[in-house]
Amino acid sequence: MQYEVRIKKKINRSLKKLPKNIQRLLFLLIEDLKIDGPIQKSWQNFSPLEENKFHCHLTYRYVACWTWRQGEIEIEVYYAGSREKAPY
Repeated sequence: MQYEVRIKKKINRSLKKLPKNIQRLLFLLIEDLKIDGPIQKSWQNFSPLEENKFHCHLTYRYVACWTWRQGEIEIEVYYAGSREKAPY
């Protein structure tokens, strides 16, 4: 089964401000989310944040956060940026 991954508009606007290597890592994560779903244990510091919310580190300094509801094929990435400003 292939998952649909949506990216919040806010991330699309701020994506250009992220370093190129972080942008590439985010796109790799999105591809993994599409193929393997929301549980990404192979990514550094992956963990559930609360019900339906997850996060992982792209590098030590940058993280990505996403939501997913059990039984759905849609995943929404709602944050990608510095871990200091992460919404958790």
